[in-house]
Amino acid sequence: MKICGSLLVLLCCCLAETQLGGETVSGDDITHQGHHGEAETRQKEVMGAAQRTEAAATACTEQTCQPDIHTVLREMSTLVAEQRVELRHTKTQMEAMETRLTDRLKASEKTVVEHKVVIQELKKKQVEQAAAVAAVGGSVDLTGSQVKELWREREERRVSFSASLVASGVETFGPISKPTTLIYRHVFTNTGNAYNPNTGVFTAPVRGVYHFVVFVHGFGHASTPTGLSLHKNEEHVVVAYSHQSNYRVDTSNGASLLLEVGDVVYVKLWADAWVVDSYNHHTTFSGHLLFPM
Repeated sequence: MKICGSLLVLLCCCLAETQLGGETVSGDDITHQGHHGEAETRQKEVMGAAQRTEAAATACTEQTCQPDIHTVLREMSTLVAEQRVELRHTKTQMEAMETRLTDRLKASEKTVVEHKVVIQELKKKQVEQAAAVAAVGGSVDLTGSQVKELWREREERRVSFSASLVASGVETFGPISKPTTLIYRHVFTNTGNAYNPNTGVFTAPVRGVYHFVVFVHGFGHASTPTGLSLHKNEEHVVVAYSHQSNYRVDTSNGASLLLEVGDVVYVKLWADAWVVDSYNHHTTFSGHLLFPM
C-alpha cells in the first residue's frame, strides 16, 4: 500500500510538472510570436523608408541628368562648329599650297625646257667646234698651245674694216695728173687690224674671199670728173667714175676678190679727177672677209 501510495504521489508530481511545463512553453510561444510581429512591423517600416529614399534619389537623379544632357549637347554643337571652321581653314590652306606647288611645277618645267635648249645649243657648238678642229687636222684632245693657236686663227678670220677720207671739215683731193693712192684716215672699224690708216692699204691676213666697196662724192665741173679705182696688188679691178658739169656727183662700185695671205688692196684717185669728203663722210672705202679658203 505504501508503495502504491508513493507511486501515486510520484505520478501526480509528474503530471503537475508536465502541466507547468506546458504552460511555460505556451507562454514562450506567445512571447516569441509577439516579438516576431514586432520584427515584421519594423522590417516593413525599414523597407518603406528605403523605397521612399530610392524614389527620392531616382527623382533627383532624373532632375539632375536632364540639365547635364543639354549641357553635353551644347558642348558637342560648339565642338562641331569649331571643327567646321578648322576644316574650312585647312581646306583653304590646302588649296593655297596646291596653287603654290602648281606654280613651282610650272616654273620648274619652264626651267627644264630652257636648260634643254641651252644643252642643245652647247651640244651644237661642241659639234661645230669638233668639226672645225677636224678641218684643221687636229683632234678634240688639244694641248694649251694648240688651243691658243686655234684661237689665234679664229681671230684672224674676223676681218672687217671701213674708213672715210676725213674726220671733220670739208676737203677736196685732186685733180692730179697721175693716179695716186688715197689714204682713208678716219676709221670706223678695223677688226683684225688688216687695214693700215697710215698708208691706205689693206693686207689679207688669211686666204679667202673678201668683198670691197667704194663710195665717191664730188662736185660737178665741165673739165674735171669725179672718179677713183680699186686695185689688187698692181692690178686694176674696178672704177667708180662720173662726170657732169654742175651739181654734186655721187658714184660707187665694189667687187669680191680671192686673196692669198699678204695680198694688198687699195684705192687710187683717177688721173686728172677729184673727190670730196666732209664731216658727213661721203667718200668711203670698206671691206670684209666673206669666208676663208
